[in-house]
Amino acid sequence: MRSLARHVLWTTFAAMFVVAPHTKAQAKDAATSVRGDAGTVTAIDHWEIQDSAKAPQPGHDISMADFSTEGWYPASGRATVMAGLLENHAFKNDVFYSDNLRAVQVPDASGNLFVTPWWYRNEFVLAKNPAGRRTLLRTNGMIASADVWLNGHQVVDHSDLAGAYPVREFDVTPWVHAGTNVLAMQVHPGDPRMSLSIGWVDWNPTPPDNNMGPWRGVEIAQTGPVQLSFPHVLSTLPLPDLSRATLTVKVTAKNLDTVAHDAAINGTVAGVAMQQTVHLAPRQTQVVSFSPSTTPGLALDHPKIWWPIGMGDHPLYALELTAAVDGAISDKTQATFGIRSVSSKLTRQGYRQFFINGKPLLIRGGGWAPDMFLRDDPARMEAEFSYIVNLGLNTIRSEGKLENPRFYDLADRNGIMVLPGWECCDKWESAAKTGGAPWTDADMKVAKDSMASEARLLRNHPSVIGFYIGSDNAPPPAIASMYADTLHEEDWSLPIISAAVPQATAEAGPSGMKMAGPYDWIPPSYWYADKLGGAFGFDSEVSAGADIPRMEDLVRMLSPQEQEALWKYPQTRQFHASADWSTFAVLTPFDEALAHRYGAPTSLADYVAKAQLDNYDNVRAQFEAFNAHMDAAKPATGVIYWMLNNAWPSLHWHLYDYYMNPAGAYFGAKKANEPLHIQYSYDTRDIVLVNHTLDEAHALQVTVRVRNLDGSMRFENHLQNIDLADNRTRTVATLPAIAGLSSVYFVELDLATAEGKTLSRNVYWLSTRQDVLDWAKSNWYLTPLTQYADLTALRSLPAAASDVRANTRHEGHEDITTVTLSVPASSKAVALFQHVSIRRGDHGDLALPIRWTDNDVTLWPGESITLTARYASQGTAQPVVEVSGWNVATQSVLSAVTQETAH
Repeated sequence: MRSLARHVLWTTFAAMFVVAPHTKAQAKDAATSVRGDAGTVTAIDHWEIQDSAKAPQPGHDISMADFSTEGWYPASGRATVMAGLLENHAFKNDVFYSDNLRAVQVPDASGNLFVTPWWYRNEFVLAKNPAGRRTLLRTNGMIASADVWLNGHQVVDHSDLAGAYPVREFDVTPWVHAGTNVLAMQVHPGDPRMSLSIGWVDWNPTPPDNNMGPWRGVEIAQTGPVQLSFPHVLSTLPLPDLSRATLTVKVTAKNLDTVAHDAAINGTVAGVAMQQTVHLAPRQTQVVSFSPSTTPGLALDHPKIWWPIGMGDHPLYALELTAAVDGAISDKTQATFGIRSVSSKLTRQGYRQFFINGKPLLIRGGGWAPDMFLRDDPARMEAEFSYIVNLGLNTIRSEGKLENPRFYDLADRNGIMVLPGWECCDKWESAAKTGGAPWTDADMKVAKDSMASEARLLRNHPSVIGFYIGSDNAPPPAIASMYADTLHEEDWSLPIISAAVPQATAEAGPSGMKMAGPYDWIPPSYWYADKLGGAFGFDSEVSAGADIPRMEDLVRMLSPQEQEALWKYPQTRQFHASADWSTFAVLTPFDEALAHRYGAPTSLADYVAKAQLDNYDNVRAQFEAFNAHMDAAKPATGVIYWMLNNAWPSLHWHLYDYYMNPAGAYFGAKKANEPLHIQYSYDTRDIVLVNHTLDEAHALQVTVRVRNLDGSMRFENHLQNIDLADNRTRTVATLPAIAGLSSVYFVELDLATAEGKTLSRNVYWLSTRQDVLDWAKSNWYLTPLTQYADLTALRSLPAAASDVRANTRHEGHEDITTVTLSVPASSKAVALFQHVSIRRGDHGDLALPIRWTDNDVTLWPGESITLTARYASQGTAQPVVEVSGWNVATQSVLSAVTQETAH
């Protein structure tokens, strides 16, 4: 019966494919050319893949040169099986639209279709190598495991090549030859509940293939008899003095030969020359160290210090090393690193606070989600980092799904701190859960190798500031001890954090974290509370849940029926809200709050408009509350918005959506995270200035205005000559009780220099009826309300006029569009929440990704504001600026284009 069911399932699945024609000749033309010099590493940049159910031959045959791959799928070097099939347009329908992905998830007894191994095959060409040259095969992580064959010889069995993170290396010199060689990997399916791979919990549906494949790639290295690996630089600063630093350099030298060798290790680090000769017995491995005691130049004067974004520059240094045997280069290695100090301690309340170069700072970040199919897209990753910088965030948390080296390189260059760690809710955490199966010896080996490989990958990156060895549960003692011991063995110098919850391990101590929710809708005032997820301590993951994309994206991801249900039927489970089984697959708390506070939606467009107001307001309040309390007696030390981005198009948990179209949540976060910022406190009605930089600000001006719905001024105050210390907050005023307020009123704040240049402008729409939280009925994901604020009067705002002027100039590979919005003095109303988009020509595509100086802005009659956007130049179509708003009619304006600016 099982074989019959398998046949039926494969027939159903295969019917969804459009098989791309592929011939043996094409495969040979695409052979990878391996660089021949000692010390070179060549990435396998493409594969041919096929299900073993359709390619049942043994590995010996498939790894021979005369094997036919007719009908196999060409795939890129880091493709999972699903990623490879998507590259081949193998599905008739967009798997990200509506519930099309369900069609790929027709279950059998194991829960997914990919129940047989898949073959990955590559042909690579080696030049004729000199005597003594070695060829090494390196795998950088395998989901879930693989058997490897090379030219008809089995290199390794899947019992010895398993796990998403361990880097494995095999000396394949005996089995390679000059000319064409054939590498074949039989990748076995995995289940994240059963293997230490990658799982997705409730972020999105589980990928049908469970991400099986060589997701971090496979490489071929050429070396002489002595190999260099794991270069590492540890810097020490004599805090608080930053004018000196000492460097310790380590590299592992391994003699691959059966005879002894003397190896001359030479190199430079931060411009300082190093030299040491070591004697290596046959097959011996030795860690070679350089320090100021052996190389005095490693005591640096006036080093360039790496700072997080907003606190200083992010300079990087280079390390280069070579090993020579008998006067010939045997191997080379290199690394980049930064000089900085990272430490943490517990506050009096028991929460973790980080210090960079001796300075405390508020961690303000988001939870990272890679692409659902782990597709490697360098341009997209670079664009995502540009968004993180534009948002004003300083940290990314990775809960599993740990990224490739490019991610950390980008974090280093952009000054974005990274808090990586293992994930929750699958095999990684099963041993910590009541009733969870204990790990086997094989599991412990994979976990230890995973920890060692990640430590080696991360330890040189100045952006990395710690590691979570647990997520929703701390690991049990034996596993916690293994993790800590492994990190110490790899010279880990950063904080080891027991978990993202308030738990402890003997080795790492208390986590100093809290994970008390919410994950679903709560009002802006919630964040100022002194309980649960309020702004105190270090909140490892938290947000108000639903983040609704703009209309353009909803129609790309939802069917007409799903679009209708989104605004009409709040009890409907939305496939794009969360995993099917999840609490968050319905948006009921969000929808009920929206209807109570802003009025029941009358259309999808009305729903989206109200959602943008709510998302902006709520996300801004979350970050601002942590700002306000960063130097309080009960300090807020960190907040990770759950989440930064999405693995696929989603209605939940993001600051920017999968299509990278910034919406209300994005601009609310951007506003709150300005380096110099003015904000309103929902609890105390205080007006607070925030300085996230290490520069003092002097002679500042503050203007506070309170206006009724009709625009009449109910309160105005001007403050001058205000000083603001670095890395601090300052309360400059408190709004008094104001008589005669309309049911909805506005607070407009302006922070400016002594010369009147605006540094921060912030507008709030508030209700005289308060949101009232029912704390006693809180659960792990939300706190219900007994009363909602009433903002429905916003619907009565009369139409407002807005004049739009736009100009675009070219700068390098970017277009820079400047947009000036002005509300005529004769206009009858505030122009609430004006959103600006740019299209590439009339009716063209949106210019995405795009980075704005500000957006979703509110102006009163007689006011104007100038916004600037940067985006990639593309084609010759004249940019079209679109402006819409809560009570502003949508209008489109052609942007004038000027000559290219020298860059």
